[in-house]
Amino acid sequence: MVKIRLRRMGAKKNPFYRIVVADSRFPRDGRFIEEIGTYNPLTNPSEIKVNGERALEWIKTGAQPTDTVKALLKKAGVL
Repeated sequence: MVKIRLRRMGAKKNPFYRIVVADSRFPRDGRFIEEIGTYNPLTNPSEIKVNGERALEWIKTGAQPTDTVKALLKKAGVL
């Protein structure tokens, strides 16, 4: 199954996330199909950049966003 999920980047205790479309069988930080955005929780307020067009296209084709990504997409105004 294809999922839209977070991929952790950044240093220790300094997280930065990329929002990616990946096969659910691949590891969290492993291979992915496409990067559709970024999320930086350390800035105040949190910085969310998402390509809404691509996110909606992937959801229409059957990709399932994780709970966290779903909340981020709602916050960004995509869903």
